Amino acid sequence: MFMYRTRFKNEIVAEFLPPARKTKKDRVIILCDGMPGMPTKQGLARFLSGKGFWVIYPRYRGSWESGGQFLEKSPHLDILNVIDELPQGLKEVTFGRKFKISPSEIFVIGGSFGGAAAILSTLNPRVKKAIANCPVVDWSVLRHSQKKETSNKSYTAYIREAFGNGYRLNPGDWAKLHRGRFYNPAFHINEINPAKLMIFHAQDDSYIPWRSVAGFAHKTKTKLNLFKRGGHLSTDRIVRKYWEKIERFFEEN
Repeated sequence: MFMYRTRFKNEIVAEFLPPARKTKKDRVIILCDGMPGMPTKQGLARFLSGKGFWVIYPRYRGSWESGGQFLEKSPHLDILNVIDELPQGLKEVTFGRKFKISPSEIFVIGGSFGGAAAILSTLNPRVKKAIANCPVVDWSVLRHSQKKETSNKSYTAYIREAFGNGYRLNPGDWAKLHRGRFYNPAFHINEINPAKLMIFHAQDDSYIPWRSVAGFAHKTKTKLNLFKRGGHLSTDRIVRKYWEKIERFFEEN
């Protein structure tokens, strides 16, 4: 199935798919990527389209095909900007085909770095539910994990060397992550509505400490699916394997 491409707010490039079958309501799922990494959730987008959802797969500002500077703004605001323009319809950029969409329900699914975007998106009343897979919940606990990821003393230099212009990132913007407020779910812990969020995580995740996620889930009373093994869980695999559970969660009021 061919994925269409569009642009939001003149900067955010996104791939999208309409539902594979005709539906009574326009239910939308927005996929939030991890970082760093290649945009590879097209297969998951096709799976979700087959389940009757519109699927939007954006690139954060300053990453890959999108314009702007990465982390100049909180990435979850990019997701909200996508939601802002959905009622205007979607225009694919290759041939100019237009798609009408009237979102009745909006869901967000994100993993790792994108898990933070999924969590923070639930603060917006337009987002009904979100799935956060092995999410970053507090940037202050991740410095050790990032040191294990590369021997380069500068993480931003590593990103630039490994991914080129895939991320247009300067050290000052990266440093904002560790100050406790910027793009940090832990800063909003008292605002989280547990009815809108479900988390998946594994105890042997070597990138995101499971205790930080378990503590966040406990404090927010959020449903946590915690596995003994699995490592840094694949969002594609988790959504496919536990789709029936996720869909029931989406349907709950």
